[in-house]
Amino acid sequence: MLDRITVEIGSGEFVALLGPSGSGKSSLLRLLAGLDQPDAGTISLDAKGQAPSRGFVYQDPTLMPWRTVLRNTTLPLELSGWSPADAQARAMEELRRVRLGGHGSHRPHELSGGMKMRASLARALATRPQLLLLDEPFAALDEPSRHGLQLQLREIWRSLGMTVLFVTHSVSEAVFLADRILMLSHVPARILVDRRVELPSERTNELRTAADYVDQVRRVTADMPVRKEET
Repeated sequence: MLDRITVEIGSGEFVALLGPSGSGKSSLLRLLAGLDQPDAGTISLDAKGQAPSRGFVYQDPTLMPWRTVLRNTTLPLELSGWSPADAQARAMEELRRVRLGGHGSHRPHELSGGMKMRASLARALATRPQLLLLDEPFAALDEPSRHGLQLQLREIWRSLGMTVLFVTHSVSEAVFLADRILMLSHVPARILVDRRVELPSERTNELRTAADYVDQVRRVTADMPVRKEET
């Protein structure tokens, strides 16, 4: 349950959302995606009152098994009325962006977990959303795949300039990816911490062992709420 959440996210920001299990991180994402409606309060998605285009990436890639990777990626464009030729051209562009350009004819069952997630990301990017929402997309992946996708996502964000809200349970992932971290409290959830990540804009694997990064992880970890029975 979310309680009196008040937060402003600027256009083009990369924000990570942290918090205890069940605190409402995914619920907040669904509200921003327009998949759920608030019981009270309002959600304003831009200053002019117009909803930005949105893309959503789930923890499960949710690819249609009977469609090829290419046709999974064209799906949101087809639903938006794009011509088949234009939809295919855009889908191939996004598959190349996530380094799946040579796998468009594959079916989802032929892909590794990391490749499925890249296909899901390409599908979300196909409409070039102004707001990209990601709900723990890398949680089930092995560490090398997760690290590689973190680098790719950061690169994509810098290239396209969209606003990103990324839900994760991992402090280290939040610090590596985001420029700002919002932390929810235990339920009823409120914004407990709103912290800027003081790291260079360009993130590399070498950063993961740098003193500044380790210090940022330590600081955010110290902010994490702890239940009384856990102390």
